[in-house]
Amino acid sequence: MTKIGVMGSGVVGQTLADGLLKHGYQVMRGTREPDKLGDWKAKAGANASTGTFEAAARFGEIIVLAVKGSAAEQVVKSCGPDNLAGKLVLDTTNPIAEAPLPSHGVLNFFTTFQESLMERLQRLAARAHFVKAFSSVGNANMIDPQFKEGRPSMFICGNDAGAKQRTAQLLDQLGWETEDMGSVEAARAIEPLCILWCIPVFVRNESTHAFKVLHKR
Repeated sequence: MTKIGVMGSGVVGQTLADGLLKHGYQVMRGTREPDKLGDWKAKAGANASTGTFEAAARFGEIIVLAVKGSAAEQVVKSCGPDNLAGKLVLDTTNPIAEAPLPSHGVLNFFTTFQESLMERLQRLAARAHFVKAFSSVGNANMIDPQFKEGRPSMFICGNDAGAKQRTAQLLDQLGWETEDMGSVEAARAIEPLCILWCIPVFVRNESTHAFKVLHKR
């Protein structure tokens, strides 16, 4: 049974942790205060546990980074770069600025098109294999999404081919088609898809959509 460390005590972390447990993985959720996840642990079953960021990073064969973008760099430091070395790290984060609600639904980022948040994280833990995933969809459709048009597309990128292949296998299990956009620099394009996805949420209170790439055969 593959062990996965899910970093984050928020709704994205819980959604992914619950979904991975459902699909047969052993999950430890990492947080600054593990005791506050006691209720979740009690209900989640025998394959669920909680711990500090460092403990969850040691535990996981795969790591899921599911924290606010503004906290992501500090969480990677708290995990300990040595504990992430050689591991697939699924990076769900987006560099959303700590600011009031956006004008006309357009979020503000604290990065630019010259540098993505994932590039910063990759430099912090240079021996980890970061792969961007789950950053361009709402938590309600992250696991086993159901659309009449078929499987939605998940955009990924990263420098390690083996890590991306493993990510694609996991995404297939969780109900997604994978669109590999290339190296870590492609996160400069993938992360802003969060801005696009969020506009209908803020403007029309619609959050049931996902992206789909159509290939002409």
